[in-house]
Amino acid sequence: MRVGIIGVGLMGHGIALNILKGGYPLTFLDHPGNQPVDDLLELSAVKRNSPGEVTANADLVVLCVTGSPQVEAVLTGPTGVVSALKPGTIVVDCSTALPESTERMAALIKAAGGEFLDAPMTRLAKQADEGTLNILVGGEANVLETARPVLDTFTENIDHVGPIGFGHRMKLLHNYVSIGHMALLGEAAAQAAKAGVDPQVFVNLLAKGGGAGAALERFRKCILTGDPGDVPFTVANAAKDMGYYRAMAAEHGGSRAIADGVSNALGAKVEAGHGDDYLPDLIDLFQK
Repeated sequence: MRVGIIGVGLMGHGIALNILKGGYPLTFLDHPGNQPVDDLLELSAVKRNSPGEVTANADLVVLCVTGSPQVEAVLTGPTGVVSALKPGTIVVDCSTALPESTERMAALIKAAGGEFLDAPMTRLAKQADEGTLNILVGGEANVLETARPVLDTFTENIDHVGPIGFGHRMKLLHNYVSIGHMALLGEAAAQAAKAGVDPQVFVNLLAKGGGAGAALERFRKCILTGDPGDVPFTVANAAKDMGYYRAMAAEHGGSRAIADGVSNALGAKVEAGHGDDYLPDLIDLFQK
């Protein structure tokens, strides 16, 4: 299969690299937000100037952009994916997006003769580089099976979670729980620091009890050393994902009282100019 990718940023670069290592010819969109692409070019990747040019000769197109506005723009713009889509081309959206938007975009792709999977990722850039991401796939099972050999190049686990839109529904549920845990831990670690608790004691005792888990392991280095690099995920992105979760909850009439609190806390830090800080930086930010 010939593969195109739109979005070679922190996560997309690792995806692109592993697709190339898997032996698939790759075209990518030249964009200021890309990570350095010299390694991709050395492996014979080809850069193009528009989403349509990326799509024109592709059998499968991966999207790895920020959110729904960006997905809609690259799909429906004058030189977008839809403008150049060949019948049977599969569009795989690995972004984090609103399910309602996903369903609309999937309908446009289907009307143009293509196929669509929403396949958002869990895990971080390190796992993208290693080719061990998890993806949560919404769409038709036969389309997933056609796409699976390409998806296998950058994943450890592929879970088919339902029809189109359900990949993004599950991703928002996942990120609400994950971001919520990390925000809570950040505030607790900030309070521990303010109260003079030894950070090593704080980490050790949480790890032995109900505070154990992925959030603690991801924040461990920052709690002990102040280095936030284990979670290169920005406060602004976390706030965006929380907003998407709240929108989904409102659409379905679900409770969002706790989500509102987490969202407001993150939003305040974004408004204060800390949107580009990483999530572990909340430990310091919550002390101010």
